[in-house]
Amino acid sequence: MFLSLNRRLGARSLLLAGAIGTALIAGPVAHADDVLGQAVGKDLQQAQSALASKSYDKAMAAVDAADAVKGKTDYESYTIAQMRAAVAAQSGNVDAATKAYDVLINSARTPKAAKGQMLMAQATMAYSAKKYAAAIPPTERYLKEHGPDPRMQTMLIQCYYLQGDWKGTAKAAQEQVDATIKAGKTPAENQLQMLATAYTNLKDADAKTHAYVLLAKYYSKPDYWAVLIHDLVANPNLAPPLVFYVERLRLATGVLKDPSDYQDMGERAVQMGLSQLALNLLNQGYANKSLGNGPSAAADAKFHAFVAQRAAADRAQLAQAAAAASTAPTAGPALTTGYNLVLNGQADQGLALMKTGLGKNPRYPDLAQVEYGMAQMDAGQKAEAIKTFESVSSNGPAKDVAELWALLLSRPAAH
Repeated sequence: MFLSLNRRLGARSLLLAGAIGTALIAGPVAHADDVLGQAVGKDLQQAQSALASKSYDKAMAAVDAADAVKGKTDYESYTIAQMRAAVAAQSGNVDAATKAYDVLINSARTPKAAKGQMLMAQATMAYSAKKYAAAIPPTERYLKEHGPDPRMQTMLIQCYYLQGDWKGTAKAAQEQVDATIKAGKTPAENQLQMLATAYTNLKDADAKTHAYVLLAKYYSKPDYWAVLIHDLVANPNLAPPLVFYVERLRLATGVLKDPSDYQDMGERAVQMGLSQLALNLLNQGYANKSLGNGPSAAADAKFHAFVAQRAAADRAQLAQAAAAASTAPTAGPALTTGYNLVLNGQADQGLALMKTGLGKNPRYPDLAQVEYGMAQMDAGQKAEAIKTFESVSSNGPAKDVAELWALLLSRPAAH
């Protein structure tokens, strides 16, 4: 009789609750002496009947009675845990279900696949009950022992996020995003959004910016670009050359229109030794009517005249500067003079000189790489510029600015 009851209490008869039903479908590893004694079998049969009629308190009381039997075999304890998990899961008793699952998951009787399903059910029940802290351990264990699963990975991030644990959110989301990108896949938008929110709350400006770079890269929405450019400009850790490149990004995206912005951009270009670039940018401001109008017209003209004079003087010395830069021991002269050659119509010679500068161990190699990409872009070599921007490897503001330029240059031309 009890051997028959034991069979009825196997996998089929325990498919009584959605969560645990899936978890127990594989059934335990069977042994020859896997039978239920009369006392345990009677109580579990009563529990099963009560559960079928949704008498959850009565069902759990019968499970407790079975558990109180002295001298139980390992199999009897295992079957009691199965029934306890079924009752707890169907009645919504998360704590009791979690404890029962722990017994089953840690038992050698449970096949590996079933353990994974149980961990998933355990985590999902806790999450659904808004017990986010309790959902984290089974989720992490599942990912560690059973490998990646998009649902579990997102749930782990959400568990930290919904608790306001920003460090935990950032760590979990960053690991998942990095792994997804490394695998050549597109990270989920909601994971990137949670990552950006976490870094915002942690006041980590560089990491927040990088998260928005990824959002702009994979989900090119206007809101992401707006936040990104605003934060890059406001970032106090942004090196002066990068500020200049971001100002040019604002110009390229139609955001930079104020005359004072043009003057600031022009001044930065002159300070970088790129007076011809400053002149080109000011001329662009005049062409699009941002300069030369209203009360600032006289100041615009005065600054334009100064920059034009400076550019002419630098142009006159360009051949001499190029000769000196080619033999200079440091990278700076070759990079700046090479860029000036590009701006003055000698793209091949200028880029070649800049290439020698890159080989002279620049003090800030990432900044030098971005500058080289900007020169390629100004030379009309868009495809090569994109490759250069994408080759900036180390994480930080320089990589973020480079990625933005690569994104902008990669966008289809407007018709």
